[in-house]
Amino acid sequence: MNIFEELESEVRSYARSFPRIFNRACGEYLYDNDGNQYLDFLAGAGTLNYGHNNPLFKQALLEYIEADGITHGLDLHTLAKQRFLETFKEKILKPRDMDYQVQFTGPTGTNAVEAALKLARNITGRHNIIAFTNGFHGVTLGALAATGNSHHRGAAGIPLGGVTRMPYDGYLGEGFDTTAYLDKALSDASSGVDKPAAVIVETVQGEGGINAASFEWLRSLEAVCRRHDVLLIADDIQSGCGRTGTFFSFEPIGIKPDIITMSKSLSGYGLPMAVVLMKPALDQWKPGEHNGTFRGNNMAFITATAAIDHYWTDDAFAKSIEQKGLTIANRLNQFAEKYGDGSFNVRGRGMFQGINCVSGELASDISLRAFREGLMIETSGAEDQVIKLLCPLTISDEALADGLDKIEASISEACAQFKRMPREKDFFQAG
Repeated sequence: MNIFEELESEVRSYARSFPRIFNRACGEYLYDNDGNQYLDFLAGAGTLNYGHNNPLFKQALLEYIEADGITHGLDLHTLAKQRFLETFKEKILKPRDMDYQVQFTGPTGTNAVEAALKLARNITGRHNIIAFTNGFHGVTLGALAATGNSHHRGAAGIPLGGVTRMPYDGYLGEGFDTTAYLDKALSDASSGVDKPAAVIVETVQGEGGINAASFEWLRSLEAVCRRHDVLLIADDIQSGCGRTGTFFSFEPIGIKPDIITMSKSLSGYGLPMAVVLMKPALDQWKPGEHNGTFRGNNMAFITATAAIDHYWTDDAFAKSIEQKGLTIANRLNQFAEKYGDGSFNVRGRGMFQGINCVSGELASDISLRAFREGLMIETSGAEDQVIKLLCPLTISDEALADGLDKIEASISEACAQFKRMPREKDFFQAG
């Protein structure tokens, strides 16, 4: 490990939580250089929804490489891009009655967010963006301004402007409709809130602690946007591609965002790829106005097309996610009841769920114990107090049960290590 300590920047993070040299991965498993097997409930922070080295995608990719397929093409027309767009249109957009233009941005989610915010500002002529407490949209400056986490914001080095923060669903407690507050602020010329170009929202806040907005709240948010002629941007970067149970996280809600950002699992194989979907009337870009050397990853087009062809031609995959999501919810609720003494709670939907352990210290201890038992799982939330499940959607029922057993054992051991159970105002102290 010395070369990493000697040469790699201190900015590395996941390597500190999982200090091994990994050299192989398949399905829901990772293997280190010593041959140890780890069940992966991290999955590239939601990038590997279809597992590691999915054989269906791998074969298509190997054939493309063997045939000297285009690797880098800027935004040139290529056969790989054509097939992806045709497949995306016929199997994703049309069945959902969605009419959107597709923009290929730089290959990261944060670049897709930058493009979406820039587009909204250019179209409306307004500078302000409404973002929400605990939201996470990336760490480049524009996306970072819309991100709530102080740890990430503090690294910017300059003031982050152009965004007004509003309370997310549930932030001010049950029974407080924060969309009504937003509506009031936008209706009052003396509120101090400039009329925004757009509202950007995650239907489920991943990095913010697996906070899932209610369907009613999201419908109300869309209505507020329509009432005030404000664009609605859905950040589906982590919650999309089936993570909540449907290809887009907002499908069962019935809302129609003006702009959608996607990345992470879109390529299906861990290859960098990001897009912005926009309603046709909003596609007012001038040629090259938002560009990048790596806009459009042709190898990612191959695997993304294979993923859609195999998993999204009917509703069988979505139904399997629903069943696994119910299994996860049932087990997590059992853990909360058994070990939480009324303090733990379960949050999220589909296979995008977590258990709030109240204490970041406790959650980190649980994650460490799980890793020792061969399970990789991360934490999220303002204080890293939420154990966050991001296992591949393709995980077998047996592996899912094994992972949940490991989580329970880790929670049980960690709780036994502390003097008393955690409470909102009375966190654990190490015993």
